[in-house]
Amino acid sequence: MGNSIKTVLLLGALTGLLMFIGGAIGGRGGIYIAFIFAVILNFGSYWFSDKIVLKMYRAQEVSESAAPELYSIVRNLALKAQLPMPRVYIIPEETPNAFATGRNAKHAVVAVTAGIMRILNKEELEGVISHELSHIKNGDMLISSIAATIAGAIAMLASMAQWAAIFGGARSDDDDNGGIIGLIAMAIFAPLAAAVIQMAISRSREYLADASGANITKNPYGLASALEKLSRASQKIPMDANPSTAHLFIVNPLTGKSLMNLFSTHPPLEDRIARLRSMKPY
Repeated sequence: MGNSIKTVLLLGALTGLLMFIGGAIGGRGGIYIAFIFAVILNFGSYWFSDKIVLKMYRAQEVSESAAPELYSIVRNLALKAQLPMPRVYIIPEETPNAFATGRNAKHAVVAVTAGIMRILNKEELEGVISHELSHIKNGDMLISSIAATIAGAIAMLASMAQWAAIFGGARSDDDDNGGIIGLIAMAIFAPLAAAVIQMAISRSREYLADASGANITKNPYGLASALEKLSRASQKIPMDANPSTAHLFIVNPLTGKSLMNLFSTHPPLEDRIARLRSMKPY
């Protein structure tokens, strides 16, 4: 199944879960209230995400004269991808990694760590940058924001169910929805299900960005080689990353934390590398 189709189906599953829970707790009104609050909470994140995450990691914008090779790679690949030239940032961090952010292609940012510049050759760095440009081209920031909004609405409805159960606001125990027991179960399992679906959406977008990036460079092996190096380096030099931003990076900065791996925003690196290695150069 194509990753774009999978994303649509997963977003549909999230929406269906939202409608089911909203209907069970507060009818259509419950859905609307939770969704509106979730939109408000996520709007700021979507609109100002680039400024927030760049400040969080102390990223510094660089000019062509300050980082000529990096700037040239980004410019040439953006031209191939038919994208406007994004702003280029370097993060003063030894852990090799990279991410793209920005609410749309006209306000896009590509950021790489100082560490990634030291361990990758030009072909590998081109693979990484093409992956990040693919996230911009594929509108992944918007898609992740939509998923976060729906998942946030589900979490709010689940919280409403919890308080309803505590204060006896649930429907009677003999109704079709299971009363207090049903509300408690919903409060526990609904956010868990939403988180699992949200992470699955993130993983499908990573696969798509790998394939799209290979299409830009016409060389899947460059990105495969880069991911192999990043996999080894991330184990040796762990990154002090905020879990809320983990999905942005090309490799999961939280690798090695077993609890986080249960809800990983990234597919297994071994699988991503194998898929790229199985592709033929264009």
